[in-house]
Amino acid sequence: MAGGDGRIETGGYGPLTDLARTNKVNLKKVTAEWEEMLKVAGSLVTNQVRAYDLLRMFGSHGRPTPLGQAFAEYGRIAKTLHLLQVVDPVDDTYRRQMGKQLSVQESRHTLARDICHGKRGTIHQAYRDGMEDQLGSLGLVLNAVVLWTTKYIDAAVAQLRAEGYEISDEDVARLSPLKFKNLNVLGRYSFTPSTPRQGLRPLRDPDAPELDDDEDGDEWAAPAQDSSTSRSTTTGLGAG
Repeated sequence: MAGGDGRIETGGYGPLTDLARTNKVNLKKVTAEWEEMLKVAGSLVTNQVRAYDLLRMFGSHGRPTPLGQAFAEYGRIAKTLHLLQVVDPVDDTYRRQMGKQLSVQESRHTLARDICHGKRGTIHQAYRDGMEDQLGSLGLVLNAVVLWTTKYIDAAVAQLRAEGYEISDEDVARLSPLKFKNLNVLGRYSFTPSTPRQGLRPLRDPDAPELDDDEDGDEWAAPAQDSSTSRSTTTGLGAG
């Protein structure tokens, strides 16, 4: 709405009004360096620039260069959009997506801590190469576990559907390969070359008796599960 002096009046931002008035993106700095910014982005995509050289382009002697200032101002646009979506009082879709991603990351860290169980999951190598070797090995084993679990989850879902159980795609989308209660990380491991197993192991029957981890050979029968949901959570993932 236009005022008496011809200026356009806009709505306020509530408690963010003062912050919005004092913190504005300097678009002039962005437009002045836009061509150089595109060159830097292209160099990053094609892997033609090193991180060290990039830092030199962004700052010198503790002060940002015009190019560095332009990237800083441009980054404030994305940060502003991010914060506005986080504090949106009406639509919480963005916050839900953030929470979902954080849950996935935490599940990944939990699985990694369970695999890296020696010395309570801490790395005690006193030299850099040794730490990198341990972290690299942890990442390799973690990826193998995720792949292994994913294949057996897919096989279990396929078998349940073949048996007539109704499993929606929405439920399948919520399954996570980051579960590890079915894994045994204790014991001795053999890394001698061997012929890979052809195909997957037979899936376990959830109603069949199995050994209790707390007993020495005494068998116990798992509680009966009548619903298809309960069956789907207990079928299939044998310990590796």
